[in-house]
Amino acid sequence: MADTQTAAVPEDGKQPRSVRVVLLALMITMMLAMLDNMIVGTAMPTIVGELGGLEHLSWVVTAYTLATAASTPVWGKLGDMYGRKGAFMSSIVIFLIGSALSGMAQDMGQLIGFRAVQGLGAGGLMVGVMAIIGDLIPPRERGKYQGMMAGVMAIAMIGGPLVGGTITDNWGWRWSFYINLPLGVVALTAISAVLHLPKKRAKARIDYLGVVLLTVGISSIVLVTTWGGTEYAWTSARIMELIGIGVASLIGFVFWQTKAAEPVLPLHIFRSRNFTLMSLIGFVTGFVMFGATLFLPLYQQSVQGASATNSGLLLLPMLGAMLVTSMVAGRVTTNTGRYYVFPVLGSVLMVVGLYLMSLMDTDTSRFTSGVYMAVVGLGMGCLMQITMLVAQNSVEMKDMGVASSSTTLFRTLGSSFGVAIMGALFNSRVQDVMAERAGSLGSKVTEQSAQLDAASLAKLPVVAREAYQHAVSAGTHSAFLLGSVVAVVALIAAVFVKEVPLKGAGPKAEADASAPAPMVEAV
Repeated sequence: MADTQTAAVPEDGKQPRSVRVVLLALMITMMLAMLDNMIVGTAMPTIVGELGGLEHLSWVVTAYTLATAASTPVWGKLGDMYGRKGAFMSSIVIFLIGSALSGMAQDMGQLIGFRAVQGLGAGGLMVGVMAIIGDLIPPRERGKYQGMMAGVMAIAMIGGPLVGGTITDNWGWRWSFYINLPLGVVALTAISAVLHLPKKRAKARIDYLGVVLLTVGISSIVLVTTWGGTEYAWTSARIMELIGIGVASLIGFVFWQTKAAEPVLPLHIFRSRNFTLMSLIGFVTGFVMFGATLFLPLYQQSVQGASATNSGLLLLPMLGAMLVTSMVAGRVTTNTGRYYVFPVLGSVLMVVGLYLMSLMDTDTSRFTSGVYMAVVGLGMGCLMQITMLVAQNSVEMKDMGVASSSTTLFRTLGSSFGVAIMGALFNSRVQDVMAERAGSLGSKVTEQSAQLDAASLAKLPVVAREAYQHAVSAGTHSAFLLGSVVAVVALIAAVFVKEVPLKGAGPKAEADASAPAPMVEAV
C-alpha cells in the first residue's frame, strides 16, 4: 500500500487518545483562524485612536483578506507535495509572527504590512485543519466531528465581539493580537509531539508562474468586491482595470495549469461532478452566510433596538440551529454512510429561511426574526461541513490538500462577493428610502454612510430616525431576497449530486477491503 500506513478504526468507534489530542489542537487552530478578524474588528476604533491613519483603516482588513485568499490554494498544494504536517506548522508559525508584529506596530503602515504577513499564515490554517482531518479520519467517520467544527465556528462568531471588547477595554488593543500567541504555541506543541504523518518529497518544482497568476487573479477579484461601490464607483476606470487584470490572469492561470508539471490547482479534480458541485455550493453558502451575519445585527440594532454590545448574541438562533443540525447530519452520515439528503434539504431550508427574512419589517418581533434566522441556520448546518466532506471524498488522497484549499477558497470568494453585492444593494436601497421619506435631511444623514450605530441613531430627529428604520428594513429586504435567489443555485447543484459511498466503515458496517481508510498513523 505505497508508503502510507493506515490505521483501522477501532471496533468501539473511538479514536486513539493521540488522535483526540491532535483534533483538540486542530480545533484550537481553527479557532485562531475564525476568531482573529472578529476580535480585531471590535478593537479597530481604539487602534485608529492611537495610531491614526483613519483613511487607511479599510486596508487593515483588506491586506489580511487578500493575503489569506491568495495563499490558501498554495498552502494546500505545498501540503500535498512536501507533507501536511510541515506545511501546517509553518503556516501557524507565520501567523503567530504576523500576530506578534501586528501587536508591536507603531503606525498604520506597519500594522497593514504585518496584517498581510498574518494573512499569509492564516491561509494555511483552515486548509491544514481540514486536510489533516481528511488524512486522519475516514470520510465515513468524519461526520462525527462536524458538530465539533460547527461548535468552534459558533463560539468564534458569538464570542469574538465580546472577547475583543473585553480584551481592548482591560488589556489594550495590542492584546487583540498577542492573545493568539499562547493558543498557537499550545497547538504547535501538541501537533509536533503526537502527529506523525508520512513524509513526502516531490521531485517537481513548485509552479511559481501558476502561483503568481492565481494570486493576481484572486487579489483583483477581492479588491473589486472590496472597493466596488465604496472606494470607487462600479463603473470607474480603477474597477474596470482590476476586472480586466483579474479575468486575464485567471484565463492565463487555467491555460497554464494544463501545461505545468505540478500544477498548483490540478484541473483534473474538477472532472469529478461531486467536487465541482460542492465547490459551487460552498461558494453560495459563503455568499449567503457572511451576508446574513453582516446585515442581521444591523437590522436588529437599528430597527429592533437591540444593544450593539452583545451583537454576537443576536446571531444565537441561527448559530445554535446550525450547530445542532451539523451534529445530527454528522451522526446520520457516520451511521448510514448516506449524505445526499443533506445538501438538498440544506439548500431548501436556506432558500426558505432567506425569503422569510426578506419579509422582516419595522413591526417584526425579535421572536419572529429569531425563528426565521433559525431556519437559515438549519440549512447552513446541513451544508457547512458536508460540502468539505463530499469534496474530499471525491478526490484521491494525493489531492487532499488542493481539494480542501479549493473548497475553502470558493467559500472565501463567495463571502467576498456576498458582502460586496448584498452590501451595494443594501446601501443603495437605504439611500433611496431615506431620500423618499426624509428628503434632504435623509440624504444628509446617509451621505457619509448608510449605516449608523445605536448612539448616533438615538441623536437623530424623530422623522429621520423613523425614516432610517424603514430604510434599513427595506435594505435588508432587498439583500435577503437576493440571497434567497442565489441560494436557489445551491439547490439546483445539490439535486445533481451523486451519492458515492464514503470511504471507511461505520460502526455497524463491515470494512470495505477494496477501499482502505485514508487514516495515517498518529502515534
